[in-house]
Amino acid sequence: MYKLPKSRILRLRNDFQKVHRFGKSYANRYLVLYVFTASGLEDKVGFAAGKKLGNAVARNRVKRLMRECYRLHQQDIKKDVCILLVGRKPAVEVKYNVIEKAFLNLGRKAEIFGR
Repeated sequence: MYKLPKSRILRLRNDFQKVHRFGKSYANRYLVLYVFTASGLEDKVGFAAGKKLGNAVARNRVKRLMRECYRLHQQDIKKDVCILLVGRKPAVEVKYNVIEKAFLNLGRKAEIFGR
C-alpha cells in the first residue's frame, strides 16, 4: 500500500505558477504533465482541474483519478522532479484505466520513470 503524504503535495499558488511557467510540458488528449527540476520543490506533485471541465463534482473526480494514478506509481518516479498534472475536458467522461494509460504514456515521454 502506497500512501501520498500531504507534505508531498503542492499547495501554494506560487509553487503551482513556478512549475507551470518554467516546467517542460507534455500533453495528450486527457492530461497535461508539467515537469520541473528545481531546488526546494523536489519530489512534490500538484493536481489541477480548471473550471472548463465542469462543475465541482466533475473537477474533483478528475483530480481524484489523477491522484490515485500518481499514488500507485509514485515509487517509479525519479526523486529530483516536481510534477504538475492538469486534467483536460475529455478526462471527465473516462474511467480510471484510461487516465492511468495516459499518465504512463506522458511519464515515459517525459522520462520521469526510473531511478
